[in-house]
Amino acid sequence: MLYQRLARPVLFRIGKGDAETAHETTVRWLARLSGRSWLRDGLIRYGRPAAPVTVCGLRFPNPVGLAAGMDKDGLAVGAWPALGFGFAEIGTVTGVPQPGNPKPRLYRMPASQGLVNRMGFNNDGAEALAARLASAPPVDCPLGISIGKSKSVPLEGAVEDYLHSLRTLYPFADYFAVNVSSPNTPGLRRLQDTESLRALLTALRDEGERIAAGRRPHPVLVKIAPDLTEPAMAQLLEVCLDTGVAGVIATNTTLGRDGVAPSEDAVAAQPGGMSGGPLGPIAREIVRFVRRETGGKLPVIGSGGVMTPDDAEAMFDAGADLVQIYTGLVYNGPSVVRRSVRRYRRKATGRRRARHSAAHDAARKPSPGPAPERKLPCPPPRTSAHAPTTRSRRAAPCASASTRTAPSCSIGASTTTWPGPSASP
Repeated sequence: MLYQRLARPVLFRIGKGDAETAHETTVRWLARLSGRSWLRDGLIRYGRPAAPVTVCGLRFPNPVGLAAGMDKDGLAVGAWPALGFGFAEIGTVTGVPQPGNPKPRLYRMPASQGLVNRMGFNNDGAEALAARLASAPPVDCPLGISIGKSKSVPLEGAVEDYLHSLRTLYPFADYFAVNVSSPNTPGLRRLQDTESLRALLTALRDEGERIAAGRRPHPVLVKIAPDLTEPAMAQLLEVCLDTGVAGVIATNTTLGRDGVAPSEDAVAAQPGGMSGGPLGPIAREIVRFVRRETGGKLPVIGSGGVMTPDDAEAMFDAGADLVQIYTGLVYNGPSVVRRSVRRYRRKATGRRRARHSAAHDAARKPSPGPAPERKLPCPPPRTSAHAPTTRSRRAAPCASASTRTAPSCSIGASTTTWPGPSASP
């Protein structure tokens, strides 16, 4: 592939190999693309494959989107659809600006196709993002905004902190992702506990309805951790259903290190969350669990380990309605987006053809004619204690089966009813 042979080696040398410097440089380059409408619009028109889907009441040009974390401050919102994405999720953004955790905090594992990060929600804050989006070029796809808790805010103030971000950014979002599962903000995952999560989601739902003022409120989705036990995840999903959450994003990064190549054990030992190839099997299993546990009532965005079209297909097969890509873009470039959409479109076309063929075959199959008339034999006459059995006291003939009524035979004053013609004689 051209990206792997030419572009990736250059990008991986930026900043003397520092992954975060390369990330920031790439986003700045894409911000320039975002500001050039003629180039951006041309790439969208001719380079983005179409496979429209509707999820959570939103129409997506295709079901492959950008995951949160790539464009934390919305610098390149116009560029993502130009790379083929059907939606983009920016952030995670917090109520107040914060620098994040000390550097270095982002590490590559090329042999494992993974990343380890402990970024810590570094961002310019909700108000700065709102100002940037107010003057940004049009975003030709649904825009999700991931919101998280400010590190300086105690857990007791988390609800109001999230509400501030929701209010500030509501005019610019198509949906909100509630990040309560990052492993890099101390105590954040405690918000996944049943009562804390219920209070947060209820407040966000009520505030969204208030701002919408009778219109359809923006969908709110919850991003879940891959490290929860099944009982804890089942409780979380129950809260999501009870509070009217629109869907879930499965999953965030993991604290586990399964699937890492032995040659990269030293990098894997860095604290932080792991994304990329090793996360894929875990994320797909959680997507299956969510689909099974909720009976399909909650739409699922599959996120984690989508590195190739095969991975995207496996995520859809696991039950995802949409998928997101981040680490796959780092290692395999934007072609993975377009190729994943085309794979999805081919499979969707195949399924439609199969359904059409089955319906056509059913329509052509001759319907069975009326059941042949069956004549029921008249039962033998019964012996009466009050009348001698003679040939002159024969039973009356059976009623014709064509009358569709139960036949009867008369002997003296008594009547015996027999099964109708649908039963076996």
